[in-house]
Amino acid sequence: MKKIFGTLLASCAVLTLALALTSCSKSKKVASGGLTIEEGTLKIGMEVGYPPFEYFDADGTTPIGFDVQLGAEIARRLGLKVEYVDTAWDGIFAGLDTKRYDLIMSAMTITEDRLANYNFSKSYIGNAQAIIVRKDSDKGINTPADLEGLKVGFQAETTSDFYMRSLRDKTGLNFISEGYDKVMNAYDDLKFKRIDAVCSDSLVAVKYLSEDNCEFKKVWEGVAEEFFGVCISKKNPELLEKVNKALDDMIADGTLSKIYIDIFGGDLLYTIKDSPYNK
Repeated sequence: MKKIFGTLLASCAVLTLALALTSCSKSKKVASGGLTIEEGTLKIGMEVGYPPFEYFDADGTTPIGFDVQLGAEIARRLGLKVEYVDTAWDGIFAGLDTKRYDLIMSAMTITEDRLANYNFSKSYIGNAQAIIVRKDSDKGINTPADLEGLKVGFQAETTSDFYMRSLRDKTGLNFISEGYDKVMNAYDDLKFKRIDAVCSDSLVAVKYLSEDNCEFKKVWEGVAEEFFGVCISKKNPELLEKVNKALDDMIADGTLSKIYIDIFGGDLLYTIKDSPYNK
């Protein structure tokens, strides 16, 4: 979710973006009394630094990406304006708990641990972990097992981090962990040969691998068994119901497929066909 990827400011502070996209005139207005924190507005928390899901445009202030488009469309269907609240990943749940925003859309994997504390919508995209190296790498990396003794970067406290920890615990693989506050920083260090590989969401790797003069290559991708959803407080079941209805309608009328194609260049609806969260 980062783009070509100017250094982002404010990694620790919560920045409310002065961006309220007005709902399309075709959208039927509905009263949001009690549904959202601010009447008439859907506030979406996200870490705007995770391309291609959410990142800043070239102007450095306008968020763009898959989650941004999807969030705007959900708000439109609810008859609401949308406002994006840029939040550091390590504080993103706290922001929901303290009502800085109504929900989280930030390429967030649905997990059992998270479900114990929060509601999640139906999944809207499927994902796997991937290992990325430089094209000129001479380390012989083709599988995770080849990372023995090497420096591996990933965004801290994400499923990439959890995957690498699990790999170490299960196999005894001995690698040097380099955790980053933003995934873009891991890719920057790979570019400058400060680390040997990056473990990231495969859908994030798509963005970097598609850049002009790309210096990276994907050497391994796991099974697509992660699913992203919208995170909502358990105290707001009505919002969960409306978000799920919007997602169902977007699948049925082809809107979700159009957003997939716009961002990823292909229809990824198949990635959620067997999601256990969409039954």
